[in-house]
Amino acid sequence: MTRLLSVLFPRWIGRLILLGAFGVLPGLCQESAPLTAKPAQKSAEASDKNAELPAQIELLETRVRFEANGDSRKEVHTRVHINNELGARQFARLAFDFNRSFQQIEFPLLRVTHSGGGTADILPSAISDQPNAAVVNAPAYQDVRVKSVRILGLAPTDTLEYLVVTTTSHHPLAPNIWLSHSFDRSGVVADEAFDVDLPASRLDVVAHVSPRSPWTSKGTAGEGDSARVTYHWQRTVSSHTEATENSEPDVAFSSFGWEYLSTKLAEKLLPGAVGLENLTFEAAQKELLRKPEVSVGIQAKAWELIKRANTDEEKLRAIYEFVSQKIATVDLSIGSTGFSVRPASEILSSGYATPEDKFVVFSALAQAVKLRARAALSGYCNRNGVPLPFVFTHLLISAGNDKVTFWLDPSLEVAPFGVIVRPPKGCVFLLEREFYAMNSTGHEWQTISPHLPFPSFQHVQVNASLTAEGSLEAKVHYSMRGENELLLRITFHQSPREKWREVAQLLALSDGFRGKVTSVTASDPYATKEPFSVEYEITQPKFVDWSKKPVRIPALLPLVGLPVPPSKAGSGAATSAIDLGTPLDVETHLTLHLPAGTIARTPTGTSVERDYATFASKYGVSGSSMVTAERHLNFLRREVSADRVADYNAFVRAVQSDEAQEFVLERGSVAAEPATLNNPGKKN
Repeated sequence: MTRLLSVLFPRWIGRLILLGAFGVLPGLCQESAPLTAKPAQKSAEASDKNAELPAQIELLETRVRFEANGDSRKEVHTRVHINNELGARQFARLAFDFNRSFQQIEFPLLRVTHSGGGTADILPSAISDQPNAAVVNAPAYQDVRVKSVRILGLAPTDTLEYLVVTTTSHHPLAPNIWLSHSFDRSGVVADEAFDVDLPASRLDVVAHVSPRSPWTSKGTAGEGDSARVTYHWQRTVSSHTEATENSEPDVAFSSFGWEYLSTKLAEKLLPGAVGLENLTFEAAQKELLRKPEVSVGIQAKAWELIKRANTDEEKLRAIYEFVSQKIATVDLSIGSTGFSVRPASEILSSGYATPEDKFVVFSALAQAVKLRARAALSGYCNRNGVPLPFVFTHLLISAGNDKVTFWLDPSLEVAPFGVIVRPPKGCVFLLEREFYAMNSTGHEWQTISPHLPFPSFQHVQVNASLTAEGSLEAKVHYSMRGENELLLRITFHQSPREKWREVAQLLALSDGFRGKVTSVTASDPYATKEPFSVEYEITQPKFVDWSKKPVRIPALLPLVGLPVPPSKAGSGAATSAIDLGTPLDVETHLTLHLPAGTIARTPTGTSVERDYATFASKYGVSGSSMVTAERHLNFLRREVSADRVADYNAFVRAVQSDEAQEFVLERGSVAAEPATLNNPGKKN
């Protein structure tokens, strides 16, 4: 999606969809050398930097203890020095997410030490326990909560100290054990300690420790069933202010393997399923044949939805549109409920669901009409990373029959049938119980290229006028189908109508307009059977200075951001195929009305043709006071092979050279060459 997102659609829209993926941490290991301190000069530099922080965390101590059955206790002791008013506001309220069905949070210590002397303990009345904002109107998920503390009277130079204890019992994924932790590298934390205490009997729990964060000490204590293994890390601000772009945790413990995690999560998303590891071979084989349960209510609803459908695709579309738009999405992060799900009939009657529960009801409805559905997770793509259940950000559904499969995302509510936010690298983590019976590993990770049920296009029409005073007034209309359509649908769906002008303003800035958006309209984000359209009006005073002779302006059209070939530093040679994304047809048109008496000269058009993409432009003058511009870019293939990088770079240069061309405008009786009209264009 990078080919147009950088200009036609600003990057902030993409961030709303949580497309980020974790990087690769090379050399994860279990044993590391002792921690060594950085030079003293680093400490002095860090001290100067920390003096400018709103607040300095002087001490952060985290201790986690696991029991053999998977239960755990986590203690976090924090001491914070408040440097200024901003720091006081930042720590005026502490909030902690938890799920009360298997977790409890307590605050044994909440104390403010004032710089002028004296201390104040926070009273219990300052502590509140409320449902997560996303579940206020969803009674079935009231266990997903936020416990918060109001810290009243906090002022600069005060010290806040608190201890938070989280106990977890009978987690839905127990007795599995997992944990991840990353140390602060911003300099906010001056002294950080991290301790993990594990039962020695849990030999399935593997420690993954980054070479950049080796433990300070490791020890054992006790004998027999009471034997324990402890790990300790001690880090100071001078030892960890180095910058890093690595998103893998510094420390992770996990009893999962990726294949086992896939089968376990698939089991959790199948109401009534029995754990395969607890069954005999024969019983496990029978359990693997289990399908989603279809109640009378589910069967009736399925037949009601497909009564006008003639093909499997039409049946899937009807089920998808119902689950997507008629069952409201409860916007909780993946795993907030511990992957506990409700029966499909209960979800159906309630009218709302988490992404996990949307899969449950979708798969039951599909099963009722003899179609299949599988779940997949996205947002993380590193098969060599630590297997952790909560690293994923999105749940997708693969549905279809033996001949065709569609990738669907009903949790977005406004995604057209068959359109998803394409995962980074096209990578998804399949949840499939059948992997339990397979002999090879790695099949849980797959690369997908979703098949769209319609051609992708983007059309942009700009109708603009230049006044005699030099002001610009423009009306910009977008109409689109495909992946970028989905990004705008989501943005306008999630933004209150009173904020639409701000959304359009950012869109205008990305297109190069520096004026003020005065109005904006958009089609209904839920009308997914039709292309999505957006139109805004914008004005920009003093766009041109007519006193200059001549005036030069660019074609008032969005620029097309073409993908950059991946290459080794300094080599210039592509290291892999160039990803062009889903085939896409892009057309942009400009009609610019000029003040009477203005003479315009337009550039020469361009035409470039390749088997993977074509580009053509045309510029002209119509009548005595109007210029026009057209650009047409058509991506024909999904990728360009690495051995054709030179040819692709030449194509990119031709497009960019054309986009850099300008209109030349002159007013009054100034002599000028005849205007170019309907240039035949130059061939590249």
